[in-house]
Amino acid sequence: MAGACCKCNFSLSVFKRSLSVAPRGCGSAPRSLLSCWRLGERALQEAARPSSALRPACFYRHSTFSCLSCQESMSESLRTCYLYLNQTSRSFAAVIQALDGELRHAVCIFYLVLRALDTVEDDMTIPMDKKVPMLNDFHTFLYQDEWRFTESQEKDRQVLADFPTISVEFRNLAKEYRDVISDICHRMGVGMAEFLEKKVGSMKEWDLYCHYVAGLVGIGLSQLFSASQLEDPEVGRDTEMANSMGLFLQKTNIIRDYLEDIQVGRAFWPQEAWSQFAGRLEDFAQPEKLDSALSCLNFLVTDALRHVPDVIAYLSRLQNQSVFNFCAIPQVMAIATLSTCYNNPMLFQGVVKIRKGQAVTLMMEATNMRAVQTIMAKYNQEIIQKVSHTDPTRDKTLRILALIREKSAVSQSNLTSRTAHLSPMYLSAAMLLAALSWQYLSTTAAQGTGDMKGQ
Repeated sequence: MAGACCKCNFSLSVFKRSLSVAPRGCGSAPRSLLSCWRLGERALQEAARPSSALRPACFYRHSTFSCLSCQESMSESLRTCYLYLNQTSRSFAAVIQALDGELRHAVCIFYLVLRALDTVEDDMTIPMDKKVPMLNDFHTFLYQDEWRFTESQEKDRQVLADFPTISVEFRNLAKEYRDVISDICHRMGVGMAEFLEKKVGSMKEWDLYCHYVAGLVGIGLSQLFSASQLEDPEVGRDTEMANSMGLFLQKTNIIRDYLEDIQVGRAFWPQEAWSQFAGRLEDFAQPEKLDSALSCLNFLVTDALRHVPDVIAYLSRLQNQSVFNFCAIPQVMAIATLSTCYNNPMLFQGVVKIRKGQAVTLMMEATNMRAVQTIMAKYNQEIIQKVSHTDPTRDKTLRILALIREKSAVSQSNLTSRTAHLSPMYLSAAMLLAALSWQYLSTTAAQGTGDMKGQ
C-alpha cells in the first residue's frame, strides 16, 4: 500500500474540478474521457490568485511546510507521478492535495492511468488495427513492469513513454484501489474502442457514450471513496447515482462546446435530437436556423437536467469534507453553465462560459449541502424564467425543473448542520494551500521533462 503523505488537514474547499473543457483529439475521435476531470481548469487557474484580503499571515509558513513535507515523504516514482499530474493538468496538481490521506495518491494514479489510456485514444497517428487492441488490453499493462509506448505523437506522450513509473505506483496501492482502477480502465478501454468510428445516433447511445467517457469516472471515484473508508460503502455500490454525476458533467460539456466541436469536424450532439430540427448538425451555426438551433439546444439541456435529482441525492450522502468539495463544485459549475447556455443564441456564435467572478463565488460557497441546494435552486429558477412559451420542449423542461425544486426542498429539510458554516479563515487557508501547492509543483515541473505542457 502506498503510504499516505503527511496529513495536511486543510481541505481545499475552493480548488476543485469545475466546469470548463479543453477538447482533445481531432477528426471523429470521441471527446476525451478526461473532460469530466478537467472540468473547470480554466476557472481554477483564474481563481488560483487569492485576494490579499483572504491571506492571514499565520498560514503562509505552515501551509508551505505542509506541502514541502508531503513532497519529501514520497518515493521518487510517486513524486514523478505528481510531476506528470502537474504537467498534464496543472490545476489538478493542487486539487489532489484536497483529498485526505492515502485517497489522494489513489486518485492521482487513477487520473494518470486514464490520461495514458486517453492519450492512446486521441492519437490519430496510431493505426486502427493497433489502437483497438491497445485500448481493449490497456488494463493489463498495469501489471507489466516494463510496458511503455514510445511512438505517440500526442502532447501528453510522456505518460505513455514513462508508463512503468505510473504502473509501479499503481501496484503499490492497496488491493482495494488497484481493483477499482483496473476494472474502470478495462471497461473504458472497451467502450472507447467501440466508439472510435461510431457516431452517437440515438439518445440511448448518447447516454452510453457519456457513460463510457464520464459515468465510469464517477463510478470509479465513488468506489475509491468507499475503499478509502472516508465514505460509506453505499456510495461506491450505488453505481446509478455515480453514473449520473458523470453524465451531468459530460452532457454539459458537449452542449456548451457545440461550435468549437463543429469547427474542427467533431459531432457529439446525438442525431436523434438534432435531426428533429435540422437536416445537418452544422446548420445550427447559420443565423437563419437560429430558432431550430435554440429548440435543439433546449431539448438537450432538458435531457441533461434530468440527472440533477440523482446529483442532489448523491451529494447528500457524502460525509467527508474533502470528498464533498471534490464532488460538489463541478456539479454547481455545471448547472450554472447550463443556465448560461439555455436558450442562448451566443452558443452558436462563440464561446459561452460563466464569468470568472461567478466561478470563484461558486468554488468558495459550495462547501456544504445547504449551500449547494441554494445554488441549485438559484440556477433552477433562472432557467425557469428563460423557458419560452413556444419552445417545443417547454412542458418537459418545466416538469424536470419542478422535480429538481421538489428534490432540493426534501433534501434541505433533512440536512444536518454537519458542514453548514465554514469560516473565512478556513476558506483562505484552503485557497492559500492550493495556490502554494500549484506553484511548488509548477516550479518542480519546469525542472523536469519539458515536452509536456499543462492545459
